[in-house]
Amino acid sequence: MAVDQRPALLAIAPVYPPALAEAEAFCTVHRRWLLPDTAAFLRERGAGIRVLATTGLRGFTAADLQDLPNLAHVACFGMGHGTLDLDAAQVRGITVSNTPDWTDEAVADVALGLMIGTMRRLCEADRFVRAGRWTDGPFPMGTDLRGKTIGLVGLGAIGRAVARRVEAFGMKVAWHGPSRKADAPWTYIDDLAALATAADCLVVCCASTPATRRLVDARILAALGPGGFLVNVSRGAVVDQAALIRALAAGTIAGAGLEVFEDEPHVPAELRAMEQVVLVPHIGSSTREIRAHRQATFIANVRAFLDRPA
Repeated sequence: MAVDQRPALLAIAPVYPPALAEAEAFCTVHRRWLLPDTAAFLRERGAGIRVLATTGLRGFTAADLQDLPNLAHVACFGMGHGTLDLDAAQVRGITVSNTPDWTDEAVADVALGLMIGTMRRLCEADRFVRAGRWTDGPFPMGTDLRGKTIGLVGLGAIGRAVARRVEAFGMKVAWHGPSRKADAPWTYIDDLAALATAADCLVVCCASTPATRRLVDARILAALGPGGFLVNVSRGAVVDQAALIRALAAGTIAGAGLEVFEDEPHVPAELRAMEQVVLVPHIGSSTREIRAHRQATFIANVRAFLDRPA
């Protein structure tokens, strides 16, 4: 029987299936989540793994690199925001690649959709019609966007893209971040609670870091108030999820649109049961165009590593 001489790649997370399928043309691809006995596989085959594949959401840790003595490259499908242990890779001399792309605009689209969905109660209205309740009377009123203030928690590329979009709706824009930005034409508020008080809708779009963990807590939600809405397209860890559930249940805020959660893909039953909450499964970058671009970049990165001179 012929021995497979192709380099071996171990995927530690469910990387976009078409990308792994394309990689199988020039690599032996192992999917760790499908292995019957991971420990046995690493003992028997770990020395043959040259490339590790992961996603930006999953990333990798020092533990993921153990038992792979000849690992030389980690290929990340996505960007990775604090999920890639670059120090651990550097200690081992392992190179790391990712797939920079144009997700900012796509995530901003989702933020806008969640904002409209929650303030105008579109998902509630859809369920109202589907349940045949329209014949019983009119649907309750929503909240107009025009003239309202959006408060952006973070003004990176996503925050700027959201700001440009909401201005077309006649909304006012204010934002909060660690420091002012000279080129930002929108109102800067240096205190997050003050921003929440001023905002009709608070949109969380900052980076997830130790400093921003549970940045939006019970105090900020109370400042947002019973007429305010929360949208989160950052990471679940930036919002205190338990405090958010309590605030929604108590009517401390009016509603929420959530794309991200603390323990994805597990979403608390309390959130799933709430009518005033719009929930989507982390789809900000989930477009055909972005996936095709990431796949091409991911494959090019792996090939570039494998084709480099030894």
